Amino acid sequence: MGIEVVVDGLTKSFGRQNIWQNVSLTLPAGEVSVMLGPSGTGKTVFLKSIIGLLKPEQGRVLINGVDMVNSPEREIMETRKLFGLMFQDGALFGSMSLFDNIAFPLREHTRKKESEIRRIVMERIDIVGLLGAEGKLPGEISGGMRKRAGLARALVLDPQIILCDEPDSGLDPVRTAYLSQLLIDLNAQIDATMLIVTHNLDIAATVPDNMGMLFCRNLVTFGPREVLLTSEVPVVAQFLAGRREGPIGMSEEKDAATLAAEQVNGGGAGAGPRTVVPQLEPSPGMPVRQAALRRRERVAAMMGQLPQAARTAILNSYTPTAGGARP
Repeated sequence: MGIEVVVDGLTKSFGRQNIWQNVSLTLPAGEVSVMLGPSGTGKTVFLKSIIGLLKPEQGRVLINGVDMVNSPEREIMETRKLFGLMFQDGALFGSMSLFDNIAFPLREHTRKKESEIRRIVMERIDIVGLLGAEGKLPGEISGGMRKRAGLARALVLDPQIILCDEPDSGLDPVRTAYLSQLLIDLNAQIDATMLIVTHNLDIAATVPDNMGMLFCRNLVTFGPREVLLTSEVPVVAQFLAGRREGPIGMSEEKDAATLAAEQVNGGGAGAGPRTVVPQLEPSPGMPVRQAALRRRERVAAMMGQLPQAARTAILNSYTPTAGGARP
């Protein structure tokens, strides 16, 4: 089972530019979480801070009692072995076959024999649906296949925490849908804690158990997916609807005068309540997602604290469909 990640009061700047401040949230063990936000809001910086590749000025990231910000480097390096990281561009070595790319972490960080490495690599290649392509170079395959190869490489050390940085970038909607299903199937198989950074609304609507959003140097919200998907907070509603009207501008945030003019002109009005689409289920033949069972108990305990729209969406998700299956 995955490991809980506790982020407490995290603040990161580059020089005098504040990226985000006082970010606090908990990634529940084994569950899939998504961090949304417009381009340039520091989502990738947040991932790198969780794994200890960047050092925030304030705050803590607690994993199994180790603080990835302030603990000794030796402890941070050891805890980093619990992570698998899927980079935005796949980050594959162009001169290596897919097999050698995926085997690279095992050869670098373990003393396993080549026969054992081959077994592990081929298992992971099978999981991501790349059997038969292991001898190809990254330049000989599609962007979607490179993404899956990057995911396979992130899995070879049996991580308990998987971080995915914009896994959909460069993919068409069909390949993004396949990748979304792959992430859910993967969670069903290995029960790892997963955090996906994206601005893709299809992934956000169908994949996660929990969702958060970064905007204007702050964490706007983080919690069960239904809270954000039914939110009436202007920046969240604008982002999810893909509208021009709202706090998000071309650079980042609009000035007060522009927002006031939009309100006078009725900008953003009449959108109506959003429909919360069902979360993806594992493919036929996959095990039941244990994370979904744990989440149901966890969310039940907090129902009284959630907005009415979120409570309704959660209860609706537990109602069997006409075919007898939970949506």
